[in-house]
Amino acid sequence: MFKENKELIVIFTETGFTVDYEISDKKKLSEDNQKNQEYWYGKFIEDKYKALWNLGFSKKDDWMSQTISFLYFIASKLTTKLSRQSDIEFTREDVELNLEIEEFEQIKNRVPFAIGMEIVNEKWISNTWKKISDVYKREISNYKGTVKDFLVERNTNINVVGRVFFHLVENKEEDYPFAFLATYSTENKDAGLHKAKHMPLKNALLEYKDDEGKLLQLMSTISKASDKSNFISELMESGELFSPLKLKKDEAYTILKEIPIYEESGIMCRIPNWWRKKSNSLRLSVSIGEKEPSKVGMDALLSFEPEIFFGEEKISKEELKKLLLESEGLALIKGKWVEIDRNKLKEVMDAYEKANRLSKNDGLTIAEAMRMELNAGEKLGINESVVDLEVSNGAWLKKVRETMGNPQIIKESKPIGSFRANLRPYQQTGFSWLSYMQKLGFGACLADDMGLGKTVQIIAFLEKIRTEQGGKALLVIPASLIGNWRKEIEKFAPKMTISILHGKEAVINIEEKESTFLYITTYGMAVRLESIKDIRWDILILDEAQAIKNPGTKQTKVIKQIKAKTKIAMTGTPIENKLSDLWSLFDFLDAGLLGNAKEFTNFTKRIRENNSDYAKLRNIVSPFILRRLKTDKSVISDLPEKIEIKEYASLSKKQIVLYNKLVKELETKLESSDGIERKGLVLGNIIKFKQICNHPDQYLGLEEYKCDYSGKFQQLKNICENIYEKRERVLVFTQFKEMTEPISEFLEKIFNRKGLVLHGGTSVKKRSEMVDIFNGEEYIPYMVLSLKAGGVGLNLTAANHVIHFDRWWNPAVENQATDRVFRIGQTKNVMVHKFVTTGTIEEKIDLMIEEKQKLAGDIIASSGENWITELDNKELMELFKLGGEK
Repeated sequence: MFKENKELIVIFTETGFTVDYEISDKKKLSEDNQKNQEYWYGKFIEDKYKALWNLGFSKKDDWMSQTISFLYFIASKLTTKLSRQSDIEFTREDVELNLEIEEFEQIKNRVPFAIGMEIVNEKWISNTWKKISDVYKREISNYKGTVKDFLVERNTNINVVGRVFFHLVENKEEDYPFAFLATYSTENKDAGLHKAKHMPLKNALLEYKDDEGKLLQLMSTISKASDKSNFISELMESGELFSPLKLKKDEAYTILKEIPIYEESGIMCRIPNWWRKKSNSLRLSVSIGEKEPSKVGMDALLSFEPEIFFGEEKISKEELKKLLLESEGLALIKGKWVEIDRNKLKEVMDAYEKANRLSKNDGLTIAEAMRMELNAGEKLGINESVVDLEVSNGAWLKKVRETMGNPQIIKESKPIGSFRANLRPYQQTGFSWLSYMQKLGFGACLADDMGLGKTVQIIAFLEKIRTEQGGKALLVIPASLIGNWRKEIEKFAPKMTISILHGKEAVINIEEKESTFLYITTYGMAVRLESIKDIRWDILILDEAQAIKNPGTKQTKVIKQIKAKTKIAMTGTPIENKLSDLWSLFDFLDAGLLGNAKEFTNFTKRIRENNSDYAKLRNIVSPFILRRLKTDKSVISDLPEKIEIKEYASLSKKQIVLYNKLVKELETKLESSDGIERKGLVLGNIIKFKQICNHPDQYLGLEEYKCDYSGKFQQLKNICENIYEKRERVLVFTQFKEMTEPISEFLEKIFNRKGLVLHGGTSVKKRSEMVDIFNGEEYIPYMVLSLKAGGVGLNLTAANHVIHFDRWWNPAVENQATDRVFRIGQTKNVMVHKFVTTGTIEEKIDLMIEEKQKLAGDIIASSGENWITELDNKELMELFKLGGEK
């Protein structure tokens, strides 16, 4: 499938997940690891939940990507949970395997930065957990042996617990503040229930008095524990283990410290929550940003205040000094049991002194404050492996972060009167959020799903800035989007003055163009236009901001050198897929928020060792990213099921030369032709103009099909890169059979794999096979179809994008093709992209259809372009000439 180094990854979806390969820049995997990837890929395609169940019995390995490791964590948690059910032999397939609230949080904290990560919520986790559990229940119901044998067969190292429990609880007696009891699980035979009941351990002596073997088997876990614990060994020898016991605090402390020994021996332990969760432990808390800073932006300084806590109780420095005089072990402080560890107390005292000195001498910038969640210990010079350090937001910073992360609570900002569109509710929220972020002086990333109208939100924002604040704005975009932006601005903000900086003649001269508010240039031109770095722009916006994901390229370095008060990035792809991409984007938007490249690299190394740190990183970046999905409950009710978008492609220089030459040739020939000859001439040239608009090589009969030679190919690349990033699927329609293969070969490079091609020459049997493959579990990203061949008899609902590469000029035919996707069985919103080359016959006829002029009815009714031949020579030439030419 891939020639390059590949990595098996997971794509999270509404209904579960899929697997696919990603081109990786990591060190090439060993041959064994590559084989492991291929083996598991096949298993996941065959039956993903059965594969996931089996994955849970393997060991964590180098071949696993971060997303596979996440699935492995869930599956292995299930196998561990099964192995820790003391009554599993009685319950078997009827076992209850519900996740606790803490377990949900643990899983959510480990969700890696990946495609579809925003989908992974409690509902998703519950659904996935149930489906893996169902695999276990099916398999164990057909298994004749014990559950222990069933589990050990799959992994000999699995530690299946016994049936003995140790219980430690608090007691109200002053001299004996704790109580201890050993119990065991035995089958509850009442009413034929497949459940267990817990009995004091002494009952086992009666239950198994005639079966010494079963008694020894039951007691085997206690024997293992007594080999390692003098305390348990003494209780065994004295026989006290078989009776309820009252314990002094030092005896209870011994048990609590030895819990790992008991659990490794296979004994289940029920102990006070405050010990398990360390909720009563000593910690240093640092509160940052209680008051609003004097200025805005990432460099604004915030105060911070260190405090010491025992659980939820705040204690003073003096009280901590008194605790240092206490004996080690358990102590009752303010009605709660806590552990007294002199070394830790001293470390916390030293850390508090250090933080206190720092708070008096320096403030923290907002960037440093928000980054504290990642490197608080490092910043304060505190060893977090010894001192529990908690960072919290003060009143002002807390309110700001909550507002950034919940933009619906922002006081609504109204678009200016000169903005000519009605924003949908979620677009209004986006507009208000952009205005709020600008006031704070923060960079912001608008990352809405493709089709949700990022451009119109940005135009509303820019028009408000232009009208109320003035200044100069710079928009950097891929060359293929120039036509789209120009059209959208003309439509929604006609009073906005713009200057397109593209081509050799592009020069910025602010003095000469005082009236220009918005300058639009391309990523390629930005590298060549040195003068844009000499201006301090009021607003700098990057569209398709993934163009700066690689921090080492010249393009990225140049873009980051452009100075601006406010920086905004736009992208329809989930920018968080790769952590290095995320750093590069934030280095542009809010430099310092994620530290420098070296600091961030060190953090990502830690994240691989401790996956729960993903949540910390998400907490830092998410307030600066506004991402709404077409599946969001707040969005989906406001959307049509079928979103149609005109994609305006500009002609390349080569296309312009060929197009103009053909116009002149046609004009000369029209003067000396009439009747059927004229009709044939016009229809023949329509085909030629369409071919030029598609790609010069189609018109010239060549086979190279370079992307730069065609505006449509550049547009196709831009859209399909977004589709690939989300692992969605697309149908591409063309009316030319000869274009199907060149388009397919071009898409193969974008998607890193082959897709499917279907045209009039494809057999009925082959078509049916293609439909099954395209709709199957394996990721087949695209199908290229000739318009008429793809118009009937196909059900391709796996796709949620349709691209009309060239237009039939008959809405009925186009809609019929679109309906291959948009039909019964489709569960996703469908996006329809209609390509139109600006200034050409394509755009002019599209306008005629859209504006319902007198020819519109003929166009819709016609099966071809015969109506065009009825125009006189002057009308014809107006139709064919490039826009603006006379």
